[in-house]
Amino acid sequence: MKILKSVFPLSLLTIALMACTDNSTQNLQQTESNPAQVSQTTQSESARLNTYFANMFEQDLKRSPERQSYLGYKWDYDKWDQIDEASKDESLKINQQRLADLQGFDATKLSEQEQLSLAIAKVDLQRKLNNEQFRHHTYIMDQFGAVHTMVPSFLINIHKVDSIEDAKAYIARLQNTRTLFAQTIEQLKIREELGVFPPRWSYDQMIQASQNVINGSPFTQTEQASTIWNDFQNKVAKLDIAQNEKDILVAQAKTALLETVKPAYELLVAELEKQRELTPQGDGVWRLPDGKNWYANRLAWFTTTDLNADQVHNIGLQNVERIHTAMRSIMEKVGFNGSLTEFFEFMRTDPQFYYANTDQGREEYLKEAKSLIDIMETKVPEYFGLTPKAPMVVKRVEAFREQSAGKAFYQSPAKDGLRPGTYYANLFNMNDMPTYQMEALAYHEGIPGHHMQRAIAQELEGIPEFQKYASFTAYTEGWGLYTEELAKDMGFYQDPYSDFGRLAMELWRACRLVVDTGIHDKQWSREQAIDYLIANTPNPKNDSVKAIERYIAMPGQATAYMIGKLKIMELREYAKQTLGDKFDIRGFHDQVLKNGPLPLNLLEERIHSWVASQI
Repeated sequence: MKILKSVFPLSLLTIALMACTDNSTQNLQQTESNPAQVSQTTQSESARLNTYFANMFEQDLKRSPERQSYLGYKWDYDKWDQIDEASKDESLKINQQRLADLQGFDATKLSEQEQLSLAIAKVDLQRKLNNEQFRHHTYIMDQFGAVHTMVPSFLINIHKVDSIEDAKAYIARLQNTRTLFAQTIEQLKIREELGVFPPRWSYDQMIQASQNVINGSPFTQTEQASTIWNDFQNKVAKLDIAQNEKDILVAQAKTALLETVKPAYELLVAELEKQRELTPQGDGVWRLPDGKNWYANRLAWFTTTDLNADQVHNIGLQNVERIHTAMRSIMEKVGFNGSLTEFFEFMRTDPQFYYANTDQGREEYLKEAKSLIDIMETKVPEYFGLTPKAPMVVKRVEAFREQSAGKAFYQSPAKDGLRPGTYYANLFNMNDMPTYQMEALAYHEGIPGHHMQRAIAQELEGIPEFQKYASFTAYTEGWGLYTEELAKDMGFYQDPYSDFGRLAMELWRACRLVVDTGIHDKQWSREQAIDYLIANTPNPKNDSVKAIERYIAMPGQATAYMIGKLKIMELREYAKQTLGDKFDIRGFHDQVLKNGPLPLNLLEERIHSWVASQI
């Protein structure tokens, strides 16, 4: 696999931090307020770089109230992120200045770890600048994730209420949805002028999800409370304050919901209904202005390689055939007589592979998923030296977003440890969640998958904060898919049907390479891509529909999983073959995880360096 070059001309800016009550931030402010002090103390190049990275992270954090909350900080607890053009222009200038500034650091005076951090910063910044020419090609809204579902999800899952001040901040965020939604509508209008629209069918889902949020009391005359209203009341009820104070808070929240939140959603729905009639025919980004180059940008962003659409498509076809061959072996093992297509239909429809589509069935699924992760956790020390401190829980996707949300996903823990990592399972339709895929899904989203990687990265010491949260999807999702197969090496999937489920999950990712490039480069229709998944995987039809709709909304993202996994497997095999008896699986995994997310070329460099050090 050919990987993008790792060296880019880059830099970071000199930052004047905004006020913050945190002591570390105050120290940074004092340093920034007196640049001469830095030169007078004759900082080493290492100290200068580390101070710069700390300032950079602080500035980015101060510009994102939502990210602050995700990490457990309450600095701007009453605010949302700014998504208007002025804020985006500011981000561009900051990144350009950082690129220029980084050229002033002498890599020869840095440690190996610091050189890596510098390289990561350069890659990260260059990638963001490469996206700038396509600033308005990204859908500001799609059916899987945007402000319409982010607001309630964020308030419910991220915004903790431990005090009156926290409750007031919650109310302020409700009130500030007016600005957030107005900025979203403005971004929709900019894209309308440029001819950038998601497909028509996605608007219906966005409109329905928006209406779901403002359904129930106090929005409508019904006994059932809306999701946000129910959440706020429950959180306030647990506060150790006088009842009259609780009543005041509840009354203020109700007013905000009725006078701000509801009108904001109604205006958003009206804009979506208007744009639904304007979107051009077709599904892929080839239908957008300069769509071919936009898709090339997306493949480079998500895979961190220079693979083109044809290459990705062919890698997908090759791996689909490989996995089909492995599946036929399992067919023989379980004594199934028939074709692979018939076996797929059997796995799709036989009741033994599905929990009941009832609340009891959903509870049983969650209980079993948690049990699988608990068992896996006991084996982790045999294969990993690095392990996370943060706990993990399994939760059902909330009702207001489960119809449009993906099959499963993970949310990182809070940095302060007060919010655990969360594996979300979408149990809207239990017929989309076969039991034979439970193991692979739990390992991917939980342990040793996303929870291991993301929680460990967050807890790492000795690397800059920005590095812990860098976005390299091929690494992150490649790790998740890699751990599905790693679990087989660890002795799991004893049931052949469960092992088939592991292969089915890998097959799903191989098919993604085919359908994602098919949709966005080869002009496949939504229906053509759905038919491909149904013909080549055992997944239920609705699962295939939801998946294709996701790939349409997020072009290129789905290709990262298999590309990343193949690279990690390639590197592990290289290490095993080179080191022979000296190969240590725990050491290999620690090397993959010890630096946080990396582009695949830098990951390859690190593993090769580690192997050389072991000889």
